[in-house]
Amino acid sequence: MLKRLLLALLLLLGVATAAQAASPRALLTAAIFDDADKTAVLAGIDAAGRAATTTLAHAPRDSEARLVKAMAVGYRATLERSRQGAMAARTEIEAVVAAEPHNPDAQIAVAGWHLDAIASAGALPARLVLGASRDAGLAALDRAVALRPDHAMYPALAALMRIRLDPRDIARARSLAEAAVAAEATTPLDRLLRQRAAALLEPLRAGDGKRASALAVRLLPLGQVKR
Repeated sequence: MLKRLLLALLLLLGVATAAQAASPRALLTAAIFDDADKTAVLAGIDAAGRAATTTLAHAPRDSEARLVKAMAVGYRATLERSRQGAMAARTEIEAVVAAEPHNPDAQIAVAGWHLDAIASAGALPARLVLGASRDAGLAALDRAVALRPDHAMYPALAALMRIRLDPRDIARARSLAEAAVAAEATTPLDRLLRQRAAALLEPLRAGDGKRASALAVRLLPLGQVKR
């Protein structure tokens, strides 16, 4: 009995140590991809936000931590349908863009904010309630890809977001997905998104925009969460 308790304690300590060692970005990535349980996803998002806050306490200008913290607020707002949270996330993301206009992560975060809002609420409600803009989202996507075309994450997300937004945008989405598959994948997020771009290529090459769009919904962040 004592041995089992000690083993359980060691396992718990191991999990806690791993969580403490993980970067805010890694924690957020783990939270928003694949898991279908809303409670678990929210807990993971909050863990990423706390980790980002800890980083910012020591390095207030760390743009990576600022973006992760803002995106954590935004993803929680999406799941809870919170206008206040969504607007707070937008304000912080746009502050990072203003400080670092050539930061591709900031640009992809802007794109995600606008296009995720449209996907979640619909174009007209997202525009009226949040000020979300299709054109602003697509322009930010294009800027992110132009800034880092050699890394899989950016064209992969652009392909997924474009075909989710418009099932007719097959040619552009296919071009981006093919670029993602051919690009470098130096980080776990790059590798994850390169795999998802490869999965998207099958319906895109078949010219089936409707199926590709439905698949993109599932492959993008929070796509598996039961709401």
